[in-house]
Amino acid sequence: MSAGASLGADVAARLDLTQVETPAYVTDLSALRRNLELLALVQERAGCKILLALKGFAQWSTFPLIRRTLRGVTASSTAEARLGRDEFGGEVHAYAPAYSDADLRELLGLADHIVFNSASQWRRFRPVVAAHNRALAAGADRVEVAIRCNPEHREVASLLYDPCAPNSRMGTTRANLTADDVADLDGLHFHTLCELDSDSLERTVAAFEQRFGDYIAGRRWVNFGGGHHITRPGYDVERLIRVVSQFRARHGVEVYLEPGEAIALGTGVLVASVLDTFRNGMDIAILDTSATAHMPDVLEMPYRAQIFGAAEPGVKPHTYRLGGLTCLAGDVIGDYSFDSPLAVGNKLVFLDMAHYTMVKNTTFNGVRLPDICTHDPDSGELRVVRRFGYRDYRDRLS
Repeated sequence: MSAGASLGADVAARLDLTQVETPAYVTDLSALRRNLELLALVQERAGCKILLALKGFAQWSTFPLIRRTLRGVTASSTAEARLGRDEFGGEVHAYAPAYSDADLRELLGLADHIVFNSASQWRRFRPVVAAHNRALAAGADRVEVAIRCNPEHREVASLLYDPCAPNSRMGTTRANLTADDVADLDGLHFHTLCELDSDSLERTVAAFEQRFGDYIAGRRWVNFGGGHHITRPGYDVERLIRVVSQFRARHGVEVYLEPGEAIALGTGVLVASVLDTFRNGMDIAILDTSATAHMPDVLEMPYRAQIFGAAEPGVKPHTYRLGGLTCLAGDVIGDYSFDSPLAVGNKLVFLDMAHYTMVKNTTFNGVRLPDICTHDPDSGELRVVRRFGYRDYRDRLS
């Protein structure tokens, strides 16, 4: 979740708040198209394929737009894989830290590529995959397989988001992979990044080649994973194109990238309303949204959400602590300052709230999930795609 101070401010500025019932996630289709144009350029010039990582963004009402550019999706569960197959089309790739027997058999009917996390999982399911592919009807495409490699190269500062942290459960180190394990693989996969620039990818590629380079020969593709902040202002796109192009030339393989955040970066907002204000040592405002339920990365990452028109505490005349709607004592979004005092009914716009929000939100306390909306500034249309209610809370329980 990006903490860029102005990322998505243009989206907020274009929005007519009188049209928005709160709480609501609103995705700006113009901003989404802008991101896709840049990703299309990268695919064309680098000769790679870019997939949408559903773990980051899965607003499937936008898939008809996204699939004009991206080649498919990558999934981390059977549910994500089915969503990709049913609603997106294109290639469906799957990776998870481990598969159950039932999950693997279901994925064989949904995915085009399956990536195994460990050599032991691959050895266990190798015969199952082989039997599935032998049983396919003539002309049917076989399921391709890969293993996730851990190049033991660290680029991410936070342990919570570092796939190569010490004793990581993500991927197979070179010491645990043999030539026999690799023999039947179609590809290799690595993922070391989180919200990073292409210099981090360049160093990762060097580490990957140093540890696994002799296993690339005979493979059809290598997946560079996610965490590429391609659409962030200032990202070094030219370096990315060079790194991918040169890798393809050296090894004669296809390259996949699978960002989730880069697709939706700066495209969406969360609009909330003030329900109450009072004092307890400082001014406090309670909103009809929640950090823990609606923007969990604020507490989990943690990071500071940005609000359109607000500033750091003390910068503007009126500072408030913004609290969420749940009974969790720590459901606090943060302290912000405003030009004018907040009043019941005022609407606040949280920036860059398309990715890692809808896919991670909860119905804790029975708090209603925000509406999911799209906004097309070209036509001015605000469309409420989904509105949630009591049954959405009830039906998750029994």
